[in-house]
Amino acid sequence: MSLNNPISVSAEIDGQTYTLETGRFAKFANGNVMMSCGDTMILINAIASNKEMDVDFLPLMVDYRERMSASGKIPGGFLKRESRPSTKEILVARLIDRPLRPLFPKSWHFDTQLIAWVMSAQPEIDPENIAATGASAALLISDIPFAGPMSEVRVAKIDGKFKVNPTPEELETAHIDFSVAGTDESIMMVEGECNEINEEEFLEVLDFAHEKIKEFNNLQKELLKLVNKEKRESTVKEIPSEIYDTVVSAITDKTKVYVNTVTTKSERQETRNSLRDEAVAIVEEKFADNEEYTGKLGDYANSSFSKLEKQLMREMILKDGKRLDGRGLTDVRPIETEVGVLPRVHGSSLFTRGETQSLTSVTLGTERDEQMIDGLLPTYYTNFYLHYNFPPFSVGETGRYIGAGRREIGHGALAERALKKLMPAKEDFPYTVRIISDILESNGSSSMATVCAGSMALMHAGVPLKKPVAGIAMGLIKEGDDVAVLTDILGDEDFLGDMDFKVAGTVDGITACQMDIKIDGLSVEIMKKALNQAKEGRLHILDKMSETIQHKNEELSKFAPRFTTLQVEKDEIGTVIGSGGDTIRDITKRSNAVININDDGIVTIATNNDEDAQIALDIIKKLLEKPEEGKVYKGKVDSVREGLGAIVEFLPKKKGLVHISEIQWERTENVADYLKEGQEIDVMLLEATRDGKYRLSIRALLEKPEGYVERPPRPPRDRDDRGGDRRGGDRGGDRRGGGGRDRR
Repeated sequence: MSLNNPISVSAEIDGQTYTLETGRFAKFANGNVMMSCGDTMILINAIASNKEMDVDFLPLMVDYRERMSASGKIPGGFLKRESRPSTKEILVARLIDRPLRPLFPKSWHFDTQLIAWVMSAQPEIDPENIAATGASAALLISDIPFAGPMSEVRVAKIDGKFKVNPTPEELETAHIDFSVAGTDESIMMVEGECNEINEEEFLEVLDFAHEKIKEFNNLQKELLKLVNKEKRESTVKEIPSEIYDTVVSAITDKTKVYVNTVTTKSERQETRNSLRDEAVAIVEEKFADNEEYTGKLGDYANSSFSKLEKQLMREMILKDGKRLDGRGLTDVRPIETEVGVLPRVHGSSLFTRGETQSLTSVTLGTERDEQMIDGLLPTYYTNFYLHYNFPPFSVGETGRYIGAGRREIGHGALAERALKKLMPAKEDFPYTVRIISDILESNGSSSMATVCAGSMALMHAGVPLKKPVAGIAMGLIKEGDDVAVLTDILGDEDFLGDMDFKVAGTVDGITACQMDIKIDGLSVEIMKKALNQAKEGRLHILDKMSETIQHKNEELSKFAPRFTTLQVEKDEIGTVIGSGGDTIRDITKRSNAVININDDGIVTIATNNDEDAQIALDIIKKLLEKPEEGKVYKGKVDSVREGLGAIVEFLPKKKGLVHISEIQWERTENVADYLKEGQEIDVMLLEATRDGKYRLSIRALLEKPEGYVERPPRPPRDRDDRGGDRRGGDRGGDRRGGGGRDRR
């Protein structure tokens, strides 16, 4: 059926109705699907170039974007439009990309794009939960070769029960939060976080998820029945057998020696390049006169050597149980750990595992340093975040380094998830915590090195981490029934292997994981073996880490901010803040403190030393102090008023009058002779009236002169005893007459 006719299919899964529609939008795309659930709608377009690229990899780009209009918002900033992708958008794009990539034919070298736009967003239905399934459907009904369907579900365990595609509110109390993708036959990808679950519970998650994946796959198959577009063909570029045989016969022995004896990354790379050059030279010399191979001999020779190298490496691991660096299958590389490497930072550690090294620092900040997360969901703030940096020199290369790329953001997010569940509650540790992991050397598993280094740096900084956390990357080599599960894989083992499985956790369970599987038919037994091996490796690493630091430092770094808290009444919050924030800004300026006030009246004062904290605390207490009659205060003359006295600020934001008669015991002719604006003086509060006025005295603090005769106080007068009828009476008769004087 033509794609120009709208077609849709729907299915109810766990109480939610999911719909796939095509033929109504973006009809120039090779494949197009609008996937919806409730009011959440994602438009996914799959498109591929007609011109084949001269590359040896899959040129696939996945872009996931959330239109702010989808939730009725306008983007911030000067331009008021969406710009570069957010961290969440990048992470979701990776969740779409990773399980789809292995399902393309290896011969597919056409530039391919998947663009997913969130067009409408219901707050209870997170679009990232259905984006990958929609992307698979768009590829499935297109003419692009694709071995789908593949679906991805988000699984949470809440109150002991599994829930598929939970709401954001439900995730807040979830014990497990996993994204799982797969085909009908097998799981392709897993990523998520959890509260120290055991290996058996991990497998239960995958089992539940796989059943739901099949239901979503069936929905895609229903759409495919209605839109059956013929697939394009991609030609497999086979290496001519005579060229491959030439390379094999010429350098197999040398390659075997290299694979079995060269154990370091730099030596392996150097030897590999030398053998590759030798293979190219042999092939170019032998087939120089063959016009059929003109311009292709170098590529054929390179491909032949890579194929031979990979075959020999896999054979060595499967048959001999020997790894590229000489280790056994379950061995962890040598580990070196150190803390306090950077003297001025609040916490630091150096974690080295083989040829992978992370230098990690922890910075403690205040509530103002929290990161704002603004997207389709309501804006919120987080007080814990991790940044992962992977510079070119870490792998001995040069290159542009202009900020975090997709890979760095993804690796950082995984390490952050691994540590997040063990962080203390904000009520117990009110700091904002930033971790920075700088990868200085990399030969596999740098994200898991970040977990280990981050855990140690947190403890060194004095963060009350519930338990130390470590991470390890597992690999797999599988040929038929021959299987080898590898502990702590190298970069080359990741490349030539069939699985990359990163597991992080404590002595009591798993806190985060990321698994990418490149082959079909991974059995439960293999998964169990990988999980058990990962646990053994994780416990070994935790033991090594404990040799350097077992518990958090009892004292924070002297360079870290100190917190002091003060409870004020809710009706006093405005007094501390002041009009337009002028009062709190003044306190901050005078004390060098960072001050935050919560709606419940908790005032948090952050300073770099106890002295500044005390200054801020004293100012606030003074500001909120209740005036007491008879108490002496240190005041400052605000203004002088001749004939009346002086206005004195005796408490912050509280002013009173020192009457001219209260300046001294003797008669005061000129107030300015005794008081100046800005002058600091001691005053006594004589009276606080009900209407908020204050009578102050300087005289009351002075010694009474000898022989001074106190004037008798004027007796209080009743309103009705003030000179008779106010229109006249005893005060001169009619007030219009002014006491008998003729005013005319």
